[in-house]
Amino acid sequence: MGLNENSGGLITEAKARELISDFDKRFPGEVVSSFIGAANVNNILEQDDCIGLRIYNGYDEHDQKISLVLVGVDQAGRDMLSSAIIYDKMVTCPPTCPIEGLLSIN
Repeated sequence: MGLNENSGGLITEAKARELISDFDKRFPGEVVSSFIGAANVNNILEQDDCIGLRIYNGYDEHDQKISLVLVGVDQAGRDMLSSAIIYDKMVTCPPTCPIEGLLSIN
């Protein structure tokens, strides 16, 4: 499957809940979700030749928790590293979890 602006697939709410629940069962106490503001996502997407985001799983040794890393991807499928617009340090759940929401698991 090639990379393009339409890569990814829609799933149902039920499937989303199942995936998150299964993750929580397999990795209890781990980060369940991460939030990043739209302005930061747009900073990546507005780069010339950016067709989407690549999301890496990372681990923050200092905070001892999962830390996602977001980087832009160009049309050739390469991470856009020369521009150095790369984000982590998102707001994670736990501790900042949705009160209500699709992926809240209480």
